[in-house]
Amino acid sequence: MSDDRSAAHRLRESVLATGGTRGGSGARPVIRASWERLLRLGLDPGPDPEVPPLTVADLERRRAASRLGPLMPYLREALRPVVDDGLLMVVTDRDGRVLWREGLPGVRRLADSLGFVGGSAWTEGNVGTNAIGTSLVVGEPVRIQGPEHYVESHTRWGCAAAPVHDPWTGRTLGVVDLSGPSRAMDAGALGMVRLAARVAELEVRQKHQAALAALRAIAAPVVARVGGRAMVVDRHGHLAASAGVTAPAQVSLPEDMAVGEVWLPSLGQARAEPLPGGWLLRLEEPRAPSRAPVVTLTLDLAGQPPTLGVAGGSTPWTHEPTPRHTEILLSLAVHPAGRSAAELAQDLFADATRVVTVRAEMSRLRRILGPLLLRQPYRFADSARVSVVLPEGTGLLPGSSAPVVAALRRRSG
Repeated sequence: MSDDRSAAHRLRESVLATGGTRGGSGARPVIRASWERLLRLGLDPGPDPEVPPLTVADLERRRAASRLGPLMPYLREALRPVVDDGLLMVVTDRDGRVLWREGLPGVRRLADSLGFVGGSAWTEGNVGTNAIGTSLVVGEPVRIQGPEHYVESHTRWGCAAAPVHDPWTGRTLGVVDLSGPSRAMDAGALGMVRLAARVAELEVRQKHQAALAALRAIAAPVVARVGGRAMVVDRHGHLAASAGVTAPAQVSLPEDMAVGEVWLPSLGQARAEPLPGGWLLRLEEPRAPSRAPVVTLTLDLAGQPPTLGVAGGSTPWTHEPTPRHTEILLSLAVHPAGRSAAELAQDLFADATRVVTVRAEMSRLRRILGPLLLRQPYRFADSARVSVVLPEGTGLLPGSSAPVVAALRRRSG
């Protein structure tokens, strides 16, 4: 085992010393891709990274807002055996901020020495290759062992993490992680966090389904009374009932959904009225076919969080894309002729083989933008006029390590 660790350390030193120009073929693909992302970002693997934690007040606000808070009793119980054996359980938000951290005093002290404390940001861009940050990038469970870490001081550490997604919306809610001294980690930790995350997702789905069932109980008589083309959806756009229209199972709603006129990319003009747990949408009667109207898309990356503005009807439409969707939209804006799944995978992960992940994300994104996104290759529709608002300097999407983002940062620097 010691020979294996020595070889792994030599591999890491060779790759990082040469800027990734040689020696990387011995690393696992997920590790090699992560190292390449960070080398392009210019993150120094030597000194301990400075990760200023949130203030106590900001940390408490994030905990209160987290959808994972109600699931903490389950997560504690599911991972208690390995926590009692000396591993640290960590739960973060979707930004990689450590919200909850539980373990024995010894392992907590070791984590303290790394700056791995409540409120710290454990993304790749902040602390290099690590299970939390890398799982947020690839969207899948990841185990990082010893010298697979990018930062030197972390090479004595091991970790396994799995992202928790909201199956209803596709958004990442956060990450469940097990960490500890490298010698204490084994391959079973990855299976434990993967199972804990999947069961947490089932709990989230069941709550959504219960809320939709309650909405359906009142939706049918509502659309029957309205007459004409109407539908009832929950707050996330899932269909509860419809009349006079062939309605999709899910409608894309703007982030700033409000009472009154609203333009929906897949349905056109509608009037929104609030219902307990959702919305009544009264749809305008369809007009005679004509040339597709010009739609303006504005990807604003200067604000926090980034937003996508859509203008094409009587009212503007605003959506807050997920971090991954933001990277995809940016890539498509940079490459107006379109990108294949492999090219998008390279843009996002520096790994052209991750086409399955790309296709899944594009499917979710097309549910939001409907006919404004085309396939083969993936691109914006000809009727879309796309612009990107970039921040000043090199502050573009600071939590992202996607190659397409890194390339734009270099141009801005």
